[in-house]
Amino acid sequence: MRIAVTGSIAMDHLMTFGGKFADSLLAEQLNKVSLSFLVEDLQIRRGGIAPNICFGLGALGLEPLLVGAVGEDFAEYRGWLDRHGVQTWPVHVSETAHTARFICTTDADHAQIASFYTGAMAEARQIELKPIADRAGGLDLVMISPNDPEAMHRHSDECRTRDYPFVADPSQQLAWMDGPQIRRLIDRSAYLFSNDYEDGMIISKTGWSHEEILDHVGIRVITRGIDGVSIEGTDAGGNRIDRFEVPIAREMQRVDPTGVGDAFRAGFLAGLAWGVGLERCAQLGSQLASYVVAIVGTQEYRFNGHFVERFAEAYGAEAAAEIEPYCTSFRI
Repeated sequence: MRIAVTGSIAMDHLMTFGGKFADSLLAEQLNKVSLSFLVEDLQIRRGGIAPNICFGLGALGLEPLLVGAVGEDFAEYRGWLDRHGVQTWPVHVSETAHTARFICTTDADHAQIASFYTGAMAEARQIELKPIADRAGGLDLVMISPNDPEAMHRHSDECRTRDYPFVADPSQQLAWMDGPQIRRLIDRSAYLFSNDYEDGMIISKTGWSHEEILDHVGIRVITRGIDGVSIEGTDAGGNRIDRFEVPIAREMQRVDPTGVGDAFRAGFLAGLAWGVGLERCAQLGSQLASYVVAIVGTQEYRFNGHFVERFAEAYGAEAAAEIEPYCTSFRI
């Protein structure tokens, strides 16, 4: 299955604050916030939503196409991704801007305050999917994850025009988009990803009810934190799928939530590529996310030969037996 993942490509600067942000935020003075937090740790990691998803897909044995824009400082990062099965040749390299930067501080309650420097990401709007599809021999699925907003719209428009099935994942960009922009982005998507908070934003901004959203997209996948994942909608064959829930996989430890959603998406897409059912797709996503939350960094996790064993502990021997044939080509 040829999967193209579009989205931000960035370096992550991850910091840890030992206290709680809430202790320093005064509700009556939020209009003039001026705060500084003394952090205890700094980690500089490879990141960006598109490479995080691609790394997860590569770790699970696939060869996804990374589609995004970077600066000339991307060479070392490119080599890392190439070594882990990611096809980086579709990446656009800016002649003037640096690769984007994500700067995030996490407190003792796992609340986060983050900033994002766009940099070369703004040039992602220059990327056309058709030349990539022609060179790759077609595109079976395009993931449209948070990116330059104009790039996201260009890619979703092109997917509709050229009949490339696509996944809409507006995520963090929902805060900057208005109703018409969100409707344009998600309309006729094969899959729509969001968390439960983002689901509320989509409903509020688009003016569409939950049921009306289901009329405009295929499958809705809503992550709900410790409450698991809900899935419902209509598949490509026109079959109605009533809402069902999938619990999260057991976490070994909780260290840093950065990149957990990206890992979930990677596992889910891998399940689609393997041809397993939607329940297994969500279980795979949750299992992969449990590896990411246990470390600092979004691409530092390793399976160490225990993926199937942990999957069986979480979801049973029958579920593990179904995915085991696809686990022989894992890269980490």
